[in-house]
Amino acid sequence: MSSDYIKSLRSKVGSQLIILPSVAAVISDEAGRLLLQEKSSGEGWSLPAGAIELGETPQQAVEREVLEETGLRVIQSEILAVFGGREFRHTYPNGDQVEYLVVLFKCTTSGEPGGFTDTETASLKYTAFDEMPKLALPYPMELLFPTMT
Repeated sequence: MSSDYIKSLRSKVGSQLIILPSVAAVISDEAGRLLLQEKSSGEGWSLPAGAIELGETPQQAVEREVLEETGLRVIQSEILAVFGGREFRHTYPNGDQVEYLVVLFKCTTSGEPGGFTDTETASLKYTAFDEMPKLALPYPMELLFPTMT
């Protein structure tokens, strides 16, 4: 959440609640395990995700975020769902409040995870349905693990 646009917006509204158009990626391996990103800020685990930048389409945003946060290239994607509202509110450790409007994509990727270029990622791991940690946002498990539910 460090784009120039968001920094400019935050300079005007402070930490108060804003709506933030975003994307998130569902990426699975051959065994059906879900790729999760551990945030370096100590916020725990999440899907590879991020804000849509000015002038960017949701498709472009998910491709950029996946590459930055995982090192993987998106070769195919489809929209699974769009989420928002109170359940998708989050308060960051610095007090900034957001309500995400998330376009959730199912992504097919190439490469191996690990060549991430951003500072938001501490680590990556593929996780089975029965080992899922609690995520910051309440994505439905049937979308994250379609073959397990």
